[in-house]
Amino acid sequence: MEWVMAKPLVSDELWAEIEPLLPKREPPSEKGGRPPIDDRATLTGILFVLKTGIPWEDLPREMNCGCGMTCWRRLRDWQAAGVWDQLHEVLLAKLNAAGKLDWQRAAVDSSTVRAVGAGEETGPNPTDRRKPGSKHHLIVDGQGVPLEVQVSGANRHDVKQLPQLIENLPAVRGKPGHPRQKPDELYGDRAYDSEPERRALRKLGIEPYLAKRGTEHGSGLGKIRYVVERTISWLHQFRRLRVRYDRRIDIHQGFLTLAASLICFNFLV
Repeated sequence: MEWVMAKPLVSDELWAEIEPLLPKREPPSEKGGRPPIDDRATLTGILFVLKTGIPWEDLPREMNCGCGMTCWRRLRDWQAAGVWDQLHEVLLAKLNAAGKLDWQRAAVDSSTVRAVGAGEETGPNPTDRRKPGSKHHLIVDGQGVPLEVQVSGANRHDVKQLPQLIENLPAVRGKPGHPRQKPDELYGDRAYDSEPERRALRKLGIEPYLAKRGTEHGSGLGKIRYVVERTISWLHQFRRLRVRYDRRIDIHQGFLTLAASLICFNFLV
């Protein structure tokens, strides 16, 4: 039976963005042997696992994307080569050039997921009976475009991750002059309440709007912060990110950055 999908997981437009970033493969040996699986077919398998959440070994052979281990190795190798980070930066630059990034406001938040089998960057989840878990931390622009995504253990305090998120914001090109890297304002909930962090943000030219603990609700900041919660929902529509099955952090971070890039691509098209 031939495997048929409603629409291709790797469209021509998406492939045009990714193909130039992939490492060049060695030509087949003169001694013969099995030819390597096509990169586009392998990427289709990776996206299928990301979107459906199925185990690698359950990839349908009718998709002609090789075995699950072949797709896993490509994801590992492309993550090591920085392909997903490059893709993210390329798409952000195109969004910036098209005037589709809102640099006036940005929002920060995190979401906790269970980590089956623990692994790197996991920790006891205080909201899930201290079972192993991870956090997805992200900063989005004023429309919800993911600017930076990171993984930490579930016991990592949000405010402790904030400096690394800010430091790793990509320098976004796309317009004449110096690349843009910092938003004008940053919004966060009470988990980011910290006077030292407010001072650090102001030194960087970012005006902090971080809710304070012990104050009444109704500040109105949620009307701005909702975009980051919406983006977290979009990320977790990729079922492989709802529960962390990959013990290796490079594999899980690769999935997370790829998913963020796909969200950027959707804003672009």
